[in-house]
Amino acid sequence: MKGRKRGIRTWINSEEQSMLKELRAFEKSCKEQGLNPEQVKHGWFKSKDTSLFVKNPNFKSEDVQKVNDLKERIIKDLKEHAPKYPTITRTKSTEGHLLVIDPADIHIGKLCKAFETGEDYDQQIAVKRVKEGVQGILNKSKGWKIEKILFIGGNDVLHTDTPDRKTTNQTSQDTDGMWYENFLTAKRLYVDILETLVAVADVSFVFNPSNHDYMSGFFLANVIETHFRNAKNITFNCSISHRKYNRFGSSLIGTTHGDGAKFADLPLLMAQESKDWSDTKHRYIFTHHIHHKQSKDFGSVCVESLRSPSGTDSWHHRKGFQHAPKAVEGYIFHKEFGQIARLTHIF
Repeated sequence: MKGRKRGIRTWINSEEQSMLKELRAFEKSCKEQGLNPEQVKHGWFKSKDTSLFVKNPNFKSEDVQKVNDLKERIIKDLKEHAPKYPTITRTKSTEGHLLVIDPADIHIGKLCKAFETGEDYDQQIAVKRVKEGVQGILNKSKGWKIEKILFIGGNDVLHTDTPDRKTTNQTSQDTDGMWYENFLTAKRLYVDILETLVAVADVSFVFNPSNHDYMSGFFLANVIETHFRNAKNITFNCSISHRKYNRFGSSLIGTTHGDGAKFADLPLLMAQESKDWSDTKHRYIFTHHIHHKQSKDFGSVCVESLRSPSGTDSWHHRKGFQHAPKAVEGYIFHKEFGQIARLTHIF
């Protein structure tokens, strides 16, 4: 029996040594050809008498490497920049208002060329428009005392969801920048916006998952929540739920991307899903996705789609879906009377 075990160990050691020898020879051959061994998936060893196919166990595809690089960059960024935001003490007011700011369908990474569509749009234009739009809404809201800000995030903040420039459902897109650049650009944009808003009032960040970036949008929202984990004046709802509900005084405010449940079904879903339905009088649901204004009252519920600041790409231009105003929109809510004003920053 002992001899048998020794024989098995000898065979295993011999097999390992053979594999190790092949791997070293493989790496040597790659280096002689000026190739990175980790990026060569397999190869052939050919001689006068043999032809041997070898797989590289250390192979790392370019996409995997980019994911790893992005992960390490995000972790490094979070470690180096985990600010301890000071808690802001604010005096509560019975006359305060809620400001809803909803930069819908930003599509960071979308590429539009004026040569074809009549307007340019890229990641830098997207950032500039959203920052300008948010500041424009803040400027227009100065006539009201703002007690709280509801900021709606997600809703196709990113244009694609895969390294090969496709949406979650594999629809190819015209894009600007690499996917990881767009992710980090969106991260920086959200951080800058939230730092601006929290100086005005406490902020509630609500994330809506969407069809262009179902996975990466979710990851982005949770990265933002982690970034602000020390900020006591900002709260987050970054769950993957497709419909979110928020209460302010006598108002119930629902948000959803708009690519799921039908427009006319949303009021009944709100009645079934929100625990605050029976305790509120004014009810609203904001949807996105279609990039243009659509509004209708269903009994006590007003369902409204929001405009987008994003430009017109080749597909939308070809279909004729391009002449709706480009805008960032906001709303003022009174604790008793519900929505009392809408604010629009047109581009």
